[in-house]
Amino acid sequence: MFELRAFILALLGLALAAPAHAAGNLVAVLEAEIVTLDPHFSTAYISRTFGYMVFDTLFAKDSKGEIKPQMVQDWKVSPDGLTYSFTLRDGLKWHDGQPVTAADCVASLRRWGTRSALGRRIFAITASLEPADAKTFVLTLKEPSGLVIDALGNPVSPVAFMMPERIAKTPGDQRITEIIGSGPFVYSKADHRTGDRMILKKFADYVPRPEPADFLAGGKRVNVDALEIRVIPDGATAASALQAGEIDFMQYAPFDLLPTLEKNTRVKLVNFTGGNMFAGAYRLNAASKPFDDPAIRRVLWKLVDQREVLDALGLDSKYATPCATYFTCGTTYESKAGIEAAAKPSIEAAKAALKATKYAGEPVVVMEANDLEAPRVSAQVLAERLKQAGFNVDLQVMDWASVLARRAKKEGWSVYGVHAGGYDLGSPLTNVMVAFNCADFTGWQCDARITPLMEAFAKAPAEEDRKKIASEIQSVMYDQAPAIPWGQFAQPAAYRAEWRNLIPSAIPVFWNVEK
Repeated sequence: MFELRAFILALLGLALAAPAHAAGNLVAVLEAEIVTLDPHFSTAYISRTFGYMVFDTLFAKDSKGEIKPQMVQDWKVSPDGLTYSFTLRDGLKWHDGQPVTAADCVASLRRWGTRSALGRRIFAITASLEPADAKTFVLTLKEPSGLVIDALGNPVSPVAFMMPERIAKTPGDQRITEIIGSGPFVYSKADHRTGDRMILKKFADYVPRPEPADFLAGGKRVNVDALEIRVIPDGATAASALQAGEIDFMQYAPFDLLPTLEKNTRVKLVNFTGGNMFAGAYRLNAASKPFDDPAIRRVLWKLVDQREVLDALGLDSKYATPCATYFTCGTTYESKAGIEAAAKPSIEAAKAALKATKYAGEPVVVMEANDLEAPRVSAQVLAERLKQAGFNVDLQVMDWASVLARRAKKEGWSVYGVHAGGYDLGSPLTNVMVAFNCADFTGWQCDARITPLMEAFAKAPAEEDRKKIASEIQSVMYDQAPAIPWGQFAQPAAYRAEWRNLIPSAIPVFWNVEK
C-alpha cells in the first residue's frame, strides 16, 4: 500500500512539474529564438516570422504568388503610371487601441525604404509620398515602375510592415523599443522570458479580411487564445516534446528524424514546394585565384551533381529536387536560359573542362560550416568532387559565423555552400547572387552586363517583360558562374495531428489553425 501511494504521489509530482500547456494555446518551437523584435531592422527570417504575427502589411502574397490587398481596401493608378492612391480598410486598429491612419503608413514606408533593397529602388524614383486624409495616402513617382505593388506585398525580408507613426519615426539604423502592431497577435512584454518563451496573445479587435486565408493573404482569423513560442535549441529534444504532446508545432523537423515522425500517427508533416522551399548554391570567390577566371568557374557546371548533394543530405526525393534556375523553381521568374551548361555533370567531363583552362594548381579553399547541416554536407560533397576532377583542395572547417566573416574578404577562401529561402531568391532584385552585382561581398562578382538589365527589370511595366529580362540575366549568370545551384529542398514542419487548417507556409503563420 505504501509503495502504491508513493508511486501515485510521484506521478502527481511529475504532473505538477510539467510545463503548463493551456487548452486554448498553441505551443510552437521555431527555427531560433526571436531576439530582434524590430522587423525592419533585421533581415533574419525569424524576425520576419515575428513580424507577420504582430504587424500587418498593405498587400500580401497568396499561394499562387499573386499580390493581394491586405490593409488596403482599394487603390488607383493614374493613366501615366506615376500616381498611386491607396485607401485603408475600415476598422484597422493598433494594439494600443488607436486607429491606423494614412500618416502611420507613410511613416512606416519611409522607414522600411531605408532598410529594404526593394524599398530603396522604389524611393529612388519617388517624387512624393504623403497622406491625403486619415485613410488615404498618395505615392507619386518620377518615372513609371511595375514594381510598386509587388514591393509592398513581397515577403522578402525586411517586409513592409506597418507601425504607428511615432514608432516608425525611429531611424532605420536604430531598433524600435515599443512593439505595437496592428496584426492578429499582440506581443506581451510581461510574459516574455528570454531564453525560455514568448507569448503572443490574440488581438480581440483585429478585423480580418472577408476572403479565406491564403498563404500570407486573405482573412487572418485567429482561433487560439495565445501563441506560446518556446525556446528549445536542440532539434531532437523539440521532436521528442512534439511526440509527447508537450508542444504542438516545430518549424524544422530534423532530417534524420523524418522517417520516425512520418510513422507517428499523432504527428503530421508539412512538405513545401516552390518559393516555400530552400534553394542551395555554391558561392564562388570571383576576386581570388583560381575562381577569378570565369572559365575555371564554369568547370563546376560539369562537376556539380545536384542529386548527389541532395542525396547526401539524406532527404527523400519528395522533400528535394534538382533545380537549375537561379530564380527558384516553381516561382514567377523560373527560367531555363543557359541551363544546358549544367546538363549531364560527371567527373570525366569536369576533368576535360579543367584541362582546357589555365588552372595552375592553385589551392581551392572550401569553407565548411560545421554547425549548419546543409552548408556542411554540401561543402563536403563539393570538396570530394573537386579533388576527383583535379583541383588542389584545402577543406577548412569552421562555424557559420566564421564563414560570414571570411567571405567579406577578397582573399583566403574560394567557395562555400549556402542556402536561402526560395522567395528571397525568386527575383533578380532580391536574389543575393544577382542583386548586388559589383557591390556584393559574398562573392565579389562584377559583370557590366547585369547592371543595365537590373535597371530595365525594375522599370519594366509588364510581368512578361520582366520574365524576359530575368532570363537574359540568368544567361549572363550561367556564362559568368558566380554561383552554382546545388538543389532545392524543403525542411518540413511538424505538428500534432489534432490541429486542423494549418497554412502550409515556410514562414510559420498561426492564424486559421484550430483544434
